[in-house]
Amino acid sequence: MDLLNTLLDKGLRRELPTREEALAVLATSDDDLLDVVAAAGKVRRHWFGRRVKLNYLVNLKSGLCPEDCSYCSQRLGSTAGILKYTWLKPDEASKAAAAGLAGGAKRVCLVASGRGPTDRDVDRVSDTIKAIKDENEGVEVCACLGLLSDGQAERLREAGADAYNHNLNTSEATYGDITTTHTYADRVDTVQKAHAAGLSACSGLIAGMGESDEDLVDVVFSLRELDPDSVPVNFLIPFEGTPLAKEWHLTPQRCLRILAMVRFVCPDVEVRIAGGREVHLRSMQPLALHLANSIFLGDYLTSEGQAGKADLDMIADAGFEIEGADEVTLPEHRAGGGCGSHEGGGVCGSAEQSEPGEVRTDLVAVRRRGAGTDLAPNA
Repeated sequence: MDLLNTLLDKGLRRELPTREEALAVLATSDDDLLDVVAAAGKVRRHWFGRRVKLNYLVNLKSGLCPEDCSYCSQRLGSTAGILKYTWLKPDEASKAAAAGLAGGAKRVCLVASGRGPTDRDVDRVSDTIKAIKDENEGVEVCACLGLLSDGQAERLREAGADAYNHNLNTSEATYGDITTTHTYADRVDTVQKAHAAGLSACSGLIAGMGESDEDLVDVVFSLRELDPDSVPVNFLIPFEGTPLAKEWHLTPQRCLRILAMVRFVCPDVEVRIAGGREVHLRSMQPLALHLANSIFLGDYLTSEGQAGKADLDMIADAGFEIEGADEVTLPEHRAGGGCGSHEGGGVCGSAEQSEPGEVRTDLVAVRRRGAGTDLAPNA
C-alpha cells in the first residue's frame, strides 16, 4: 500500500505526515489492519527496538475533585463507587511505589486529583519524591497534579521529579464539550511550564469519548507541536456514574489504528498504552506492543488493570523485553539534549462518529486494592 510505504519512510526520517495521511490510517479497513500494524511496528522498532518500558501509578489522593471533566470517575458530581481518600503520607506512597518497582517498573507516576496543587501540596509531593528516591536508586518519578502555577514546576524539579504529566485529552475544538471548569489553553500552559522548568513533559489523549477522526488527528498534531517526550494514549473507561458512561465506541481494531496513527505522527517518542487497554484492546493487547513502547503495569487510578504477572507474561510471549533501569528510553537525539531542544523543533513527544458499540460494563472493575487500602497492590 503506497500510503503505508510513505508513512514508514517518513517515520524513519522523523518527518511529519500530512493530516490527510493521518486520517487515512484511521480509515483503513480491517483487511488492511495487519499491514498498518506491520508498517508502524517497523517505525517503533527503528527507534525503540523490542524494549517495553513499564510505568507504575500511585494515586496519592483519590476522588472529590472540583473539576467537571466528563470522562473522570473522580469528577465533581461523579456517583461512581470509587475509593476516596486524602493525601497518602510519603512512607505510604513509597511503599506503594515499591510494589511496582519490584514488578519491573522503572518510572513511578504520582497522581493526585484536583484542579492543581497548592504550595503546601507541592511540599507534600516533594517529600514523597525524596522518600521514593532515597529507597530506590535510579528510579524515574513523574508527577501529575493538575494545573501548575508559576514556580511550581521548578520546585518539583528541584525536589527530584524527572517528568510532569498533563494530558491534552482531546482537540481544542471539542474540549469545551467535555470540561467547563478549565480550558484547553490552561492545559497547554501547564505542559509548557513543565518544559520550561527542565522536566520531561508527558502529555497524551483519551480516545473513545465520541470524537471524530478529525478530532483525534488534531490532538495528536497538537501534541507533536508541544513536543512531549512521552505520549500516553488512554482509551475511555466508561464508568457508571459519569456523563460518558454510555460511550462505547471503541473496538480493538480501532484502538490499534489510533495507536498506529500516533506512532506515525510521533515516531521517536515514548508512546504509552495507558488506561482502558484491557477494556478495549482485550485479547489484541499483544499486537499493540508492536506500536507502543511503554505501558502501565498493574492497576490504574480508580480501576483495576490486568494482573501484573499477566502483563509480564504477555510482553515475553509477544517477543518483547522489559526495558532495564540502566537503559535510556529515548533515542540519543532526544535524550541527549533534554526536553524541547530537538533539532528543527523536534518531534513530539473525517470519518463520521461511530455508533455506540456493545456496552461491556463487566469489563470495568473499580480498584479496591493498593494505595489507600489495606490490601496488597497489583504489580
